Amino acid sequence: MVRIPRVVIGAPASGHGKTTVATGLLAAFARRGVPVAPFKVGPDYIDPGYHALAAGRPGRNLDPVLVGENQIGPLFAHGAAGAKLAIIEGVMGLYDGRTGAGDTGSTAQVAELLDAPVILVVDAAAQGRSIAALVHGFRSFGSVRLAGVILNRVGSDRHESILREACEEVGTPVLGALRRADAVAAPSRHLGLVPAAERRAEARESVAALSALIAASVDLEEVEAIAYSAPPLQVEPWSPASALGLSPGLGLSSGLGGSSGLGLSSGLGGSSGLGGSSGLGGSSGLGGSSGLAGSGERPVIAIAGGPAFSFSYAETPELLTAAGADVVTVDPLRDEKLPVGTRGLVVGGGFPEVYASELSANEPLRRAVATLAAGGGPIVAECAGLLWLCKTLDDAPMCGVLDADAAMTPTLTLGYRDAVALADSPLAPAGTRVTGHEFHRTTVHPRSGLLLSPAAGAAWQWRGGDPEGFATPAVHASYLHLHWAGTPSLARNVVAAASAL
Repeated sequence: MVRIPRVVIGAPASGHGKTTVATGLLAAFARRGVPVAPFKVGPDYIDPGYHALAAGRPGRNLDPVLVGENQIGPLFAHGAAGAKLAIIEGVMGLYDGRTGAGDTGSTAQVAELLDAPVILVVDAAAQGRSIAALVHGFRSFGSVRLAGVILNRVGSDRHESILREACEEVGTPVLGALRRADAVAAPSRHLGLVPAAERRAEARESVAALSALIAASVDLEEVEAIAYSAPPLQVEPWSPASALGLSPGLGLSSGLGGSSGLGLSSGLGGSSGLGGSSGLGGSSGLGGSSGLAGSGERPVIAIAGGPAFSFSYAETPELLTAAGADVVTVDPLRDEKLPVGTRGLVVGGGFPEVYASELSANEPLRRAVATLAAGGGPIVAECAGLLWLCKTLDDAPMCGVLDADAAMTPTLTLGYRDAVALADSPLAPAGTRVTGHEFHRTTVHPRSGLLLSPAAGAAWQWRGGDPEGFATPAVHASYLHLHWAGTPSLARNVVAAASAL
């Protein structure tokens, strides 16, 4: 049994202000000295970066589509260890989930799985008494417990009074009101908000402003009381060691998931940025002397970080460490060498297209990555990592591990994918089935001119799509983002490949 006060921040649709409210609540409670754990529903990587800045511990994702609904409670309990309060930001509209799958993957589903009350953030800029019908509809449509409303973009005292009276008509308390002029905006671009790791000082200032705004506009005591109304959860916290089938005590120390997390309390704003040489823990931070891998030396596996590669789930390094690796980080914008002893490399998502010239200028690191791949060192790359491994990105030279060129495109490719591995790779053997998420505005073209195919070493196949990605005995590179907690064997495979060098 786990007792963690918790509340879900939902909305009728995207753009109503969930991130503003959730981040501001996290920062306001943290400023009051309340250890608070941040979560985001769905596959989003960017919002958790702001959550981490606000809370001083890693922002984590809760996505039933990627990890399975049975893992939501355990992953929540793991991520909230040591916290006194958890704030869970929803995704899209309250009942919006995976297309064609009802409420699967929705904020409402996660709220039900966690037995958590919901606070609805409503953009009231163009609404009056009609807000009562909207709130009543959301409260009566499903089985979630709608505990209150926070009004956003309120125009005046009179406007606020009308809105409050309307919500009172349907028995839903108003917990706060944010004025239109009070908006605290974070810059955005082609895939959403600019990640906090890229803004550093500005992001800290935005979070501080959100903290002050929410503290002045929202009844924090009532929000906390709502969170404390959530009943105990009948779950066992997830652990990387248990996920890999290891005996207790062979995995991670309790620090990962406590208030120190993955070093993000300082990594997102400190001199090293997100994922600098100290961001994810260094050779001793995540590793220690325990783990899997049997006897012998623990292989060093580097994870790319920094502003260009800021998309990563917190559970990835935890699983790698539990599987027997010493996890270190490398920032391709700053570091000219791979960390000493690197025998494997994991490169997640991000915005390499924004930093193409800087990545191209770091020729020593590009050569080092190509050398690692040529020597059989396992490299696993997702989306941004795929682009970095190509010969070129928008004509700028990249690592050249893949005989392909990448380029920006105006077309957004977005959605969940149920995929099967077409070839053996250091990530997964052929036939492995996973569910991932695709989200990009780029394309990759093999220089051979031939379409990717199973025979040509494509990585994945999914329904309605052409074969995608690249898979060799040393390299797995694809657009597909995976949450490794959904398939923990991926970490074991990568560590085993690195250990075999």
